[in-house]
Amino acid sequence: MGAYLIFGRVNDPFRTLTPLDVAAYLENSNSLKDNTYKITGTILNSIAWSPDTGRLFSIEVESGSSSDVLPILIPAQLGHVNIQKGQRFYFKVKVDEKGILKVADLQKT
Repeated sequence: MGAYLIFGRVNDPFRTLTPLDVAAYLENSNSLKDNTYKITGTILNSIAWSPDTGRLFSIEVESGSSSDVLPILIPAQLGHVNIQKGQRFYFKVKVDEKGILKVADLQKT
């Protein structure tokens, strides 16, 4: 168990970023706009797709003893990444001017 905690954190490519405060985001996403955070989450569903904008997914994020569902936009520039339901990812996200979580980078856990 201890080795997993150590090596799990070492494998996190965004470990130096501040984790997204999910409760603060859900309460008022505009208060976090223009900031960059990390999220670790599991893909639940594909919600929408646009060839110009990218793909919108719902992800499950564990926060403490509960979990929340967040929408996350993966821009068209990252369209080459194969994303499937149930996969878990590390996400580097920026809260854009509309409060949308826009992925800047991602890596499978």
